[in-house]
Amino acid sequence: MSIHTVATAPIEGQKPGTSGLRKKTPVFMGPHYLENFVQSIFNGTGGADGKTYVLGGDGRYFNDRAAQVILRMAAANGAKKVIVGQNAILSTPAASHLIRKRGTDGGIIMSASHNPGGPNEDFGVKFNAANGGPAPEGMTEKIFAETKTLTAYKMLDAQDVDLSTPGTTSLGAMEIEVVDPVADYQDLMAEIFDFDAIRALFAGGFRMRFDAMHAVTGPYARAILEGTLGAPAGSVINAAPSPDFGGGHPDPNPIWAKPLMEEMYGDNAPDFGAASDGDGDRNMIVGKGAYVTPSDSLAVLAANATLVPAYAGGLRGVARSMPTSGAVDRVADSLGIACYETPTGWKFFGNLLDAGRATLCGEESAGTGSDHVREKDGLWAVLFWLNVLAKRGQSVADIMTDHWARFGRNYYSRHDYEAVDSAAANGLMDAVRGQLATLPGSSVAGLTVTGADEFAYDDPVDGSRSEGQGLRMMFEGGGRVVLRLSGTGTEGATLRVYLERLETDSAQMDKDPQDALADVIAAADAIAGITSRTGRDAPDVIT
Repeated sequence: MSIHTVATAPIEGQKPGTSGLRKKTPVFMGPHYLENFVQSIFNGTGGADGKTYVLGGDGRYFNDRAAQVILRMAAANGAKKVIVGQNAILSTPAASHLIRKRGTDGGIIMSASHNPGGPNEDFGVKFNAANGGPAPEGMTEKIFAETKTLTAYKMLDAQDVDLSTPGTTSLGAMEIEVVDPVADYQDLMAEIFDFDAIRALFAGGFRMRFDAMHAVTGPYARAILEGTLGAPAGSVINAAPSPDFGGGHPDPNPIWAKPLMEEMYGDNAPDFGAASDGDGDRNMIVGKGAYVTPSDSLAVLAANATLVPAYAGGLRGVARSMPTSGAVDRVADSLGIACYETPTGWKFFGNLLDAGRATLCGEESAGTGSDHVREKDGLWAVLFWLNVLAKRGQSVADIMTDHWARFGRNYYSRHDYEAVDSAAANGLMDAVRGQLATLPGSSVAGLTVTGADEFAYDDPVDGSRSEGQGLRMMFEGGGRVVLRLSGTGTEGATLRVYLERLETDSAQMDKDPQDALADVIAAADAIAGITSRTGRDAPDVIT
């Protein structure tokens, strides 16, 4: 086997977003594209010589071929070893756990998370650091800098490696260890949760439906929920991972998981429903006739954490992304613990978790996790809810009613305007940015603006500052609008509008969120001119 140095040139637009580089699959499959970015990862992180990595992905289209390219490049760059999931499959939280458990120098994850997959859909690659979390901003900037100056990449001339059977082999001088993608993760879950209590719950006739959405969590959910915990066969649906996610959109929300929602709101609904996304790091929770927003889910888990063995001693702190509702803030206040507000992107939680300042973290975009790994974790959140349900002996709806009665309800919704013309989207943001100084004290759509700013974050651990993280407008009585352009799309711009209102009157806590937020929605459009600037009379997705 020989190592080739392949001449190349910088490719424009290889700047990673909030969690890696995501583009249309044909772009990644184009000449030098994947190779340039992978070489930039190695170069930007100090080289691969003598290092050990974890490699895996969510099984989307091109996952298998990209894995072979990355292995040959790792070998050519002098890596000592790569630990790879069987058939190049690893959920993102399982990869994070493997990086931490094995003490590797990081890992490369092939995924575009909740984005669609297929020959003409989305693909992605991201680097996770040695702590198991997404590359922090400083590391990401170094990788991006390399993409702009790269002139060559290294490639080993070799045949594909058989990744179908666990075991050890070699590629040139590099060792490859193929591992069962589920086993280590399942062991970790058994250490965290009260599996005996959950087994007893199912043994008592409790029924659930877990929609794996033809994505990576299918094998994990079947092994743990049906195999170990005794959920009835068929509790996990759409469990076989598919390169195109069964032609669907593997985003666990009421829009894309509509069949699950219909079942949970229909006759003879199961007691509990859940779903996860393409790479297994997101979750949706729904009870019988009771959808739980991700923001509320984080708050409920924080309030009930001591029911779980791993958190029985209490939480050191909690953290949420800025657009996530303030529901968990009031729980933290009641517990006397810190609550941190960070920019969007799981990488911002890493320092807090590593420093022991936070135990639970969450994002409104269906991501929840803890210090057990350095990624959000969909199946972990589902098991957490099952543990709470088993211990409390209540339904999801009753738990939510009790929670709101104690802490108040944050009516919350996110409106997504997808594939908006980039110039129009940026023009909208600039126009709102220009109003921030004059909005406070004004009345908009019947609401009084109490504050307006562009969110910036000073990391309390390393002192780094992140600016330009979203535009905020706060209203009297606890209402709020946040505007952001998403960093996870691959086409045009996605405008995200986050809407929130606090309700403390127990008689007013059963409204439809869109009705409860009507004045906040009107204020958002009045301030931002969403309809006129985007040309859209309604969002593409409402969650």
